Amino acid sequence: MILSVIGIIIGLVAIGLYFWLKKDQQMSNILHEGDLEAAKHAYVTLQEEFSHYQVKIDRELTKLYKELEVKSNSAERRMDKMDKSLPSIIRNVIGHIEFAQPLDKNNK
Repeated sequence: MILSVIGIIIGLVAIGLYFWLKKDQQMSNILHEGDLEAAKHAYVTLQEEFSHYQVKIDRELTKLYKELEVKSNSAERRMDKMDKSLPSIIRNVIGHIEFAQPLDKNNK
């Protein structure tokens, strides 16, 4: 009789423990699901922000490439203009050097 009472008590404790642990596990699952949803939301937001950043950087790079092309084209035009006027400048300088009088009159 005592053994059957002890068996019944142990059975009831086991059933109570089972339900208590099941409820505790459900609570843990709910908390983990909340954390997973928050992490998913954070990842989606980070992905969107990174995509916007990439688009912004691409636009800035395109703008910089265009500015660089404009500046290099203007530099090329200046060089071309300088190349065309260079022979006359050289003639003028050499002409002054050829016909210049020596500064020191003693060394003739």
